Amino acid sequence: MKGHQFVIVGLGRFGSSLGKELVELGYEVLGIDRDEEIVQEMSEVLTYTVCADATDEESLRSLGVRNFDCGVVSIGDDIQASILTTILLKDLGVKKVVAKAISELHGRVLEKLGVDRVVYPERDMGIRVAHQLVSPNLLDYIELSKDYTIAELAVPKCLDGKSLHDINPRARYGCSIVAINKASGIIIAPTAEDMLSERDVMVVIGTNEQIEEFEEAVIR
Repeated sequence: MKGHQFVIVGLGRFGSSLGKELVELGYEVLGIDRDEEIVQEMSEVLTYTVCADATDEESLRSLGVRNFDCGVVSIGDDIQASILTTILLKDLGVKKVVAKAISELHGRVLEKLGVDRVVYPERDMGIRVAHQLVSPNLLDYIELSKDYTIAELAVPKCLDGKSLHDINPRARYGCSIVAINKASGIIIAPTAEDMLSERDVMVVIGTNEQIEEFEEAVIR
């Protein structure tokens, strides 16, 4: 995912926190909002910011949104604008479209439009979503402190049949697998002999850097 570019439409609380975290993770972010004051404020945080109406196809086209890898529709409470913007991003060829829903019904409409992911902000914080967007194997992410994180990672095919001894994340990367969620149940404090299967979920604890290094080296 390194080098990927994101466009976020709607720079409210959710869109702003998502954009800020993506920038801190090293990605380029274009923020679009109708409110000039918000755009000005976020211009110091995001890579680029533009005051524009995202329901206007020509505006989006002129901004070159088709060149972005992921578009996030984070429009506040205007469902019509959210749906129109989502349709335009899909039509203009944005590879992955994620949209914020403000109700279950809104979410169902977005799903029918073929968005790749529907986000419910009261359930999904911007920071958590940022990490999930840039790491396809990351299922959940909880920041314990400024330095330490717990992450849920789906076991990919390349680790199927390997033991924790084979991977040895503590010695190699400094992070620890503290639980494995298997179809048969959860193994808490697994031993070096415990084996991984493709559809298992690993619960990993460590610093952000350690977990990122583990993902880069082992999972991707």
